[in-house]
Amino acid sequence: MSVQERKQRERAARERLIVATARELAEQQGWDAVTTRRLAERIEYSQPVLYSHFRGKREIIGAVALQGAAELATAVRAATSAVDGPRARVAALARAYLDFAARNPAVYDALFQLDGGLAYAQEDTPEPLKDAFAALLETLAEVAGDGVHPGLFTETFWAALHGLATLTRAGRLLPEDAEPRVELLVDRLAMV
Repeated sequence: MSVQERKQRERAARERLIVATARELAEQQGWDAVTTRRLAERIEYSQPVLYSHFRGKREIIGAVALQGAAELATAVRAATSAVDGPRARVAALARAYLDFAARNPAVYDALFQLDGGLAYAQEDTPEPLKDAFAALLETLAEVAGDGVHPGLFTETFWAALHGLATLTRAGRLLPEDAEPRVELLVDRLAMV
């Protein structure tokens, strides 16, 4: 291994450490607790080293969001591939999405609430974000209905899931009604 290759691997490892530490801190104490100073202390590198990887907290949030998007896509695909039939796949998608949001609140915030400097629904949208949407579209396109654009249907279903995730997390919806909400969403919006 050349010196250059070793340096690139070390840099990539430091970057992964920064993102993992930011994510851990955000999950434990919220995004307000994530500062470059605290991150530098936790990873035992100087702030200038941290800034050599990310220009600031916004880019760190973006990196966590991209990681989260890849995880969300994986979770949705795993859930939908484990069941048969359109209705079961849509219900599995909804449950996987809501479970991801509940288990990873800081990552979910990085993806959909905070400014991570990422472009959504544009030409320059990063691939992990496009793939997370594609994971939803793969299942929802088959139930969009005649004359309904699959992408628009997916956006609408996603918006409903996001609303459920956000309102449940904020304590505005009773947690014991989570499953009836999924059933209602599947039966009435997806009509399967």
